[in-house]
Amino acid sequence: MAEKKMGKQSVKFQLCPYIIGSASVVGKKEGQGPMARWFDHCLDDDIYGEKTWEKAESKMLKEAMKKALAKSGKDKKEIDLVLSGDLLNQLMSSSFMARDLHLPFLGLYGACSTMAESLLLGSMLTDGGFAHNIIVGASSHFCTAERQFRMPVEHGNQRPPSAQWTATATGAMVVSEKPSGMGTVGIAEPDKISHQRHIRVDCGTMGKIIDAGVKDPNQMGSAMAPAAVDTILNHLDDTGRELSYYDLVLTGDLGYIGKDIACDLLKDAGLPSRDVEERIDDCGTMMYYREDQDVHGGGSGCGCSASIFSGNILSRMASGELSRVLLISTGAMLSTISPFQGESIPGIAHAVALCTE
Repeated sequence: MAEKKMGKQSVKFQLCPYIIGSASVVGKKEGQGPMARWFDHCLDDDIYGEKTWEKAESKMLKEAMKKALAKSGKDKKEIDLVLSGDLLNQLMSSSFMARDLHLPFLGLYGACSTMAESLLLGSMLTDGGFAHNIIVGASSHFCTAERQFRMPVEHGNQRPPSAQWTATATGAMVVSEKPSGMGTVGIAEPDKISHQRHIRVDCGTMGKIIDAGVKDPNQMGSAMAPAAVDTILNHLDDTGRELSYYDLVLTGDLGYIGKDIACDLLKDAGLPSRDVEERIDDCGTMMYYREDQDVHGGGSGCGCSASIFSGNILSRMASGELSRVLLISTGAMLSTISPFQGESIPGIAHAVALCTE
């Protein structure tokens, strides 16, 4: 009997697992954007002292995992499992990170939806009694993604205005069945918060593939927006909640174009225009200064929502500025060869609802 199943696509957590530690490591460009003060570490050089971009991304992810663990107050031996993913073939960044951490590991691929996917699955495993403490995370790197999906970085090809900038960023969180002895999630600016609140995972909604027929890889936001809208509407239907229930509904990386499309579609679906305009934001529009940093369509990549959520959003929840947040990380499920075979770009979005106590 699926006692924790809620509606068609959602699950309700009985224990409401805690997020007891979080951390983010980002690249130089991201460290020059409006989110900079919320990140734990901003690199001076995106290669991070390594010989390749791929090694650098894996190192960033490992450091984010270690920092989140340190903030949680848990010892490494208390961690039952690591859930993580990235954009590279065979989950290269996550796999080599897990090799170095030497902990049980399940690799996930949801493209840029991986952060919400890992948090959702980690919460399900914890709530189900299959684990006590789990580290979840995701990563991306501009140079590794460009090399794999588009053109060699050295090529210097011109990007169209609709193209998004893959964030060089990582984020990690520790999900636990109990609150931390340290009090709450470890945040980037603890000295600015007098009383930190516990953050719990309330419920989640598993997305389904939505294909709008977009075939242009430079229109990722357009391809993913319908999936984000579908998941939001199904989440509200399954839970019986209104959009106004949440202080913030945060999509993963639709960017400027995708965010506008998603908001228009939600209004067309009958959601109040004021709630849509006031409560919905997107990590791809938050990561960079739009004009000064020349990122065209905004930010993207697994690390975009991972780093912003692990830093800015959880800190704002710990401070009491936000009490109820719905994270919807979005992913474009194309491969390196599917566009050349005439395939459209399938989109997916997973949602996780969090609250404070």
